[in-house]
Amino acid sequence: MPKRDDYISWDEYFMGIALLAAKRSKDPSTQVGACIVNENKKIMSMGYNGFPIGCDDDDFPWDREGSSSYDTKYPYVCHAELNAILNNRGGSLEGCSIYVALFPCCECAKAIIQSGIKKVLYISDKYADSDSTRASKRMMDAAGVEYKKIEINHGSITIDFDEKLV
Repeated sequence: MPKRDDYISWDEYFMGIALLAAKRSKDPSTQVGACIVNENKKIMSMGYNGFPIGCDDDDFPWDREGSSSYDTKYPYVCHAELNAILNNRGGSLEGCSIYVALFPCCECAKAIIQSGIKKVLYISDKYADSDSTRASKRMMDAAGVEYKKIEINHGSITIDFDEKLV
């Protein structure tokens, strides 16, 4: 009997894990997950966007707008990419790839570059025209970090993500 030929690709597998990690986020408007993989296709770490450990989800704002940024989620939320980098308890991330649904902001790009990650695979670049994303790409280009938009669709298997995620 021949082996199956309808199995998912590595990109589908790792992006699926990133999307599953996003489901842990309690953010009501944007859920993002990240999965870091080494050159041997071994998962090094995962993360999702949320508040730092010890910051109660019920005591901090989830709002996108407020009377000042202090009253919004933005100064408090740790993005999925940074969480995945900080969650790593094992070896070096040098040469790894990171799978993430949403293209990284400039702060996450700095952490990606500094950690040694060399490839970013993403689904959505909905903020492509923002200064933050443009700065991310400028830094990644300068640092030699490759980034690639991927389509997740394998025959009868489609990994779909809720538009709310990104």
